[in-house]
Amino acid sequence: MNYADRAPARQPVPERRGDHLAVSPEPEAAPQDHGNTVAHLRVLWENRRLLFRAALLGLALGLAIAFLIPVRYEATTQLMPPDNQSGMGTALLSAVSGRTGGLGAVAGDLLGVKNSGALFVGVLQSRTVRDRLIDEFALEQVYRESKMEDARQALANHTSVYEDRKSGILSITVTDHDPQRAAAMAQAYVAELDRLVAEVSTSSAKRERIFLEERLTAVKQDLNGAAKKFSEFASKNTAIDIPAQGKAMVEAAATLQGQLIAAQSELRGLEAIYADQNVRVRAGRARVAELRAQLGKIGGDASNPGSASGKTDPSTYPSIRQLPLLGVTYADLYRQTKIEETVFELLTQQYELAKVQEAKEIPSVKVLDAAIVPTKKSFPPRGLVTVAGTLFAVLLVCAYLFAARHWQSIDPQDPGK
Repeated sequence: MNYADRAPARQPVPERRGDHLAVSPEPEAAPQDHGNTVAHLRVLWENRRLLFRAALLGLALGLAIAFLIPVRYEATTQLMPPDNQSGMGTALLSAVSGRTGGLGAVAGDLLGVKNSGALFVGVLQSRTVRDRLIDEFALEQVYRESKMEDARQALANHTSVYEDRKSGILSITVTDHDPQRAAAMAQAYVAELDRLVAEVSTSSAKRERIFLEERLTAVKQDLNGAAKKFSEFASKNTAIDIPAQGKAMVEAAATLQGQLIAAQSELRGLEAIYADQNVRVRAGRARVAELRAQLGKIGGDASNPGSASGKTDPSTYPSIRQLPLLGVTYADLYRQTKIEETVFELLTQQYELAKVQEAKEIPSVKVLDAAIVPTKKSFPPRGLVTVAGTLFAVLLVCAYLFAARHWQSIDPQDPGK
């Protein structure tokens, strides 16, 4: 190989500094770094037993810490996207924000809620829902908090409410040391959400239902009063059905009148044949008198003592003379009763329709996946804690070894040592 063909070695480039030339020295950092790396590896190899013991100690400490950390469980409930109903979001949000302090940020603008999913998230994070869960599960003792504000914050830290922007599915996750309590709290969130949404609903259908309830109560009282007056009047005057009674009494009077005419004709014939004291004559006269008396009762004859006094026997029906007078009051009471009945029936139908419409307007809480008692812990990750403890112990020993080597490499005469 011809050495003349080889490229000349790179020479240092002189730099002009004033009137003098300075030559840049060759970099020696790479060989020095390589030597430090070899020295560090040699230190680690020489102390490999110490590193192994440190790893075992870190492993033991990591396992101890992993098993001493309290176990936590997560229970999750998933809700279907609620149906959006016109006119419901603003009214419901206004009512909730007025009663609960935790929804002030959500209800800052009544027209700011675009869907019921955001409304559900706000209701679940409200102070009202949290306070009811704290009271139901005695969370002040569970979280060891003496103040309600601290208990609310602890519950908020143990609860996660998340809405999927794409699917709209709402997830409620509760973390607790007791798996049964975690599942029960997740289910309680759904129950409180359903109850509170129905409670504070102020939709037009609900206002209409409340109005109809009040009107039904008033109309029911009026109907009972009218029916009572009508029944008392009918019972006192034996007026069951005035038109039917009038027709029946006219027919009965006509029949009695015909029988009376026939009896009178028969009596005149008997008087022409027999003496006045004859049994048949006396029987004929008695029959005529009885027919006249019955006809007088039906017709309300003034000669009748009962009709003359203006009083009727409660055991008998009113006379024909009394029917027109009774008919006016009877018709008025009957008409009032029928009016109240008609109004009550119409209000009842409207009330049922309002209840159906109200149920449609209230966002329904549909559970997709109900919370179940978790069997697998969510925290702590014991494997990760163990590995982290082992690595921490090894790194700590390595740092000590490197620091000791550096300390020994310093000149004993160095003032810094």
